[in-house]
Amino acid sequence: MDKQTTDARPVLEGPDIARVLTRIAHEIVERAKGADDVVLLGIPTRGVHLAQRLAAKLEQITERKVPCGSLDITMYRDDLRMHPPRALARTEIPGDDIDGKLVVLVDDVLFSGRTIRAALDALSDIGRPRAVQLAVLVDRGHRELPIRADYVGKNLPTSLRETVKVHLAEEDGRDTVLLGAKPAAR
Repeated sequence: MDKQTTDARPVLEGPDIARVLTRIAHEIVERAKGADDVVLLGIPTRGVHLAQRLAAKLEQITERKVPCGSLDITMYRDDLRMHPPRALARTEIPGDDIDGKLVVLVDDVLFSGRTIRAALDALSDIGRPRAVQLAVLVDRGHRELPIRADYVGKNLPTSLRETVKVHLAEEDGRDTVLLGAKPAAR
């Protein structure tokens, strides 16, 4: 573990993450009056794993398979020139398409809103959903764009001097959300 991770304190652990995903799944079913036309699209990397977990919970609740895929936003980001090159992730649209469907974008942390803006741009190149909603594990505030999540696992007010790190078993070997101090600039 790096120093930043060891100095961080957990705000959600595995059972907490499972519980909030169950709550979000129930909220989706309630708002959508079922899940007949719901499509989940996770934003790589951790959003994809969260979308898959939500799809499994929705299947338990509704007793029907909920389409789940991923939406790569790399080429739609407005900060490409400010960061080193990154590998493209996969976009996988499940089923026929997203036209006329309720698409729920799934991500781990909502911060400035720029990732979601890029996701909306990417989505518009793929099809025309009936509606788009947003589910996030953590909303830490500090929006730079007028974007709000429809489903939030935990609202976590932070300062700009703090970081939120989501660890999921599929990527990191364990489930936890850590709040820590941002490393000092060198």
